[in-house]
Amino acid sequence: MNVTPIPDYLHVAHATDLSGRDKTIYRFLEMVPAILSWGTVVLVVLLAIVAPVYAAFLVIAFDLYWLLKTGNLAIHQYHNWKRIKHNMSVDWQAMLASIRYEHLYHMVVLPYYKEDEDVLRGSLEALAHTVYDKKRIIVVLASEGRAGKEHVALGKKMEQEFAGTFGYFLHTVHPDGMAGEIQGKGPNITYACNRAKVEIVEKNKLNKENIIVSAFDIDTVAGEQYFLCLTWHFLTTENPHKASFQPVPFYNNNIWHAPAFSRVAAFSSTAWQMIQQERVEKLTTFSSHAISFAALEQVGFWQKNVVSDDSRIFWNLYFANDSDYRVVPISYPVSMDANLAETNKETFKNIYKQHLRWMWGSENVPYMLFGFIKNKKIAWTEKLFQTFVYTESFWSAATAPIIIFLLGWLPIWLGGDAFRDTLISYNLPYVTSNLMLAAMSGLILLSVIYLSFMPPLPKEKQNHKKYHYTVAVLQWLLVPIAIIVFGAIPALHAQTNLALGRRQGFWVTPKHRK
Repeated sequence: MNVTPIPDYLHVAHATDLSGRDKTIYRFLEMVPAILSWGTVVLVVLLAIVAPVYAAFLVIAFDLYWLLKTGNLAIHQYHNWKRIKHNMSVDWQAMLASIRYEHLYHMVVLPYYKEDEDVLRGSLEALAHTVYDKKRIIVVLASEGRAGKEHVALGKKMEQEFAGTFGYFLHTVHPDGMAGEIQGKGPNITYACNRAKVEIVEKNKLNKENIIVSAFDIDTVAGEQYFLCLTWHFLTTENPHKASFQPVPFYNNNIWHAPAFSRVAAFSSTAWQMIQQERVEKLTTFSSHAISFAALEQVGFWQKNVVSDDSRIFWNLYFANDSDYRVVPISYPVSMDANLAETNKETFKNIYKQHLRWMWGSENVPYMLFGFIKNKKIAWTEKLFQTFVYTESFWSAATAPIIIFLLGWLPIWLGGDAFRDTLISYNLPYVTSNLMLAAMSGLILLSVIYLSFMPPLPKEKQNHKKYHYTVAVLQWLLVPIAIIVFGAIPALHAQTNLALGRRQGFWVTPKHRK
């Protein structure tokens, strides 16, 4: 693998990391997501007051745009549903029968903080049950020193129990308070990979280009054929060291114990990732993902000073390779936990905090734009395309639900008596309601797909089977509320903090199982 020089801007996290003109430019770019989102919301409100007719036409045009867009997204989701079903039924060992793959190792990095033993054990047992030569699997269990002796000891216990199951097993303890780091997943898995590099890879003289690293969350449960499916995609992808490999996250581990609003939030995230799998030109890494060890080493592994390390690693490698980098969808699921706490109130708060952390991914917008300014080797057409695609995704997440479900009525409320006497005022509620009703019809498909991927009901819920499945269908009526409360509001919250220079820390989602 040819190693290209690392750009000096590669590990910038905030404007404060820079000086002079660069600092001023980056600081402005940090404001761009909020300027676009809040500017759109304010514009709709002002038009509703001073030009209600124009505001009404704008709302109708926006609703029509979203009707067409949701139809397009539904088509993508349907195709990925079929693709996932197919990939889950394929015998990947047979697919690899004519391909040499015995030289490949899979390194699985499992960072944890204060999770319970059953969470760690569940993920490790799932790895042990995968169909792959276990001697070619390297497990790196990465604990946090700041979690305390009890949780570090748990990692040592797991190492003693599972070390003989895999070819290599390394338990690491990430020291607290290391310079230039935030408290989060990125610094931990980077420390763990550097330790694994010395203690496993170099010590045993393993070829770094033959190691595929899967960066999992601690609750990630890999399917039986995950490594085989990943291996096939790696070996059939042109120049796999310039690609990340993205499975589909399913939040199914505890799904039947989670309240309805948590299930809606969880599968809505899955549905979006399914759609992105079909739009490869728009796909970036998210949550659990896989990258070659050689590619990771090229950029110093995951960035240690950002919250959105899962997606930032894509942009690190994208700029390190002058845009010659992509994400390959493997359309194969890995399962994780839905948000669940001891009370519904705590669950609600945790979902919001988790989505606020995800929406902090808007910090990649200024990073991307600054990289485009600095990197002269990337074609201007590529820069224009990525700028539109990535910026629009955060803009629409923050504005679309609010305009569709809240601001559509503003021309009638704020337009005055003169506007309320017009024909468009009379028809506005009917037009927008019908457009949104048509758009919401896609929830039928969403419900069918959701039920097709649900695990069996736990034994304790079997006596009320009809009730639980009825709720699982009717829960999708909560979508309008969910995409505002867990989508638009945390998106605006994160973008506002970014614009004001308020740094957001990495919030670890608690894992709770009943």
